[in-house]
Amino acid sequence: MEPSKSPPEAALHPVVFLGAGPGDPELITLKGRRLLDSADVVVYAGSLVNVALLDGITAVCHDSAAMDLEAIMQVLAQGYRDGLLVVRLHTGDPAIYGAIREQMQWLDQFDIPYEVVPGVSSAFAAAAALKKELTVPEVTQTVIFTRQAGRTPVPEPESLRNLARAQATMCIFLSVSMMARVVEDLTAGGYPPQTPIAVVERASWPDQQILRGTLADITAKIHDSQIKKTAMIIVGPALAEDSRNASKLYDAAFSHEYR
Repeated sequence: MEPSKSPPEAALHPVVFLGAGPGDPELITLKGRRLLDSADVVVYAGSLVNVALLDGITAVCHDSAAMDLEAIMQVLAQGYRDGLLVVRLHTGDPAIYGAIREQMQWLDQFDIPYEVVPGVSSAFAAAAALKKELTVPEVTQTVIFTRQAGRTPVPEPESLRNLARAQATMCIFLSVSMMARVVEDLTAGGYPPQTPIAVVERASWPDQQILRGTLADITAKIHDSQIKKTAMIIVGPALAEDSRNASKLYDAAFSHEYR
């Protein structure tokens, strides 16, 4: 059944797309925590979301792992029509590989209002786990979020081989199962074999695992590990342990308008 294009007066709450953060329940935003605690209906992204976030809430919860787009949207629409606060809970930040675009377009089609509440991306949780700054003065000032082409293709200008030419810090999502191809493309694109690389599995979860290496040895290390998915790859010269380049922000000889 398609939702009515004219929702009843009782439908006061827009549907909320909410970033759950990378896994640690304490890494959800204060606004996100308040919305979850107040929600009447929650549709969450399966095992990618830490179910500890749902502990103690009174909402009716739906695991979307076995639901297709139409089934998900019918739950969201019905809750809206019933005047309920409906939360669609996505892992990390929903703006990155969150598949929210088609959901928002579906709601737009039926004039159902919604809002998006950001979350902490797994890229930043991984950087925190590594205790690394992704931008280093005079080394790299650019961070690229991308993924290896697989079942979902990547436009050729955005292939890892082409992006590697920038020699920037690269956060590579959804690609650890294709590590050999990742390394092949990165080295073909210009990263030297000794470029530092790290893999953080389930960043911020209790069973978080970190592997560090170089492009020359990371494939073998991944092969010998149990890491198969749900991992962030970070590569680039910013990870080098010997970098001592300092920011000008706190340089006593550097003038500032603001500090």
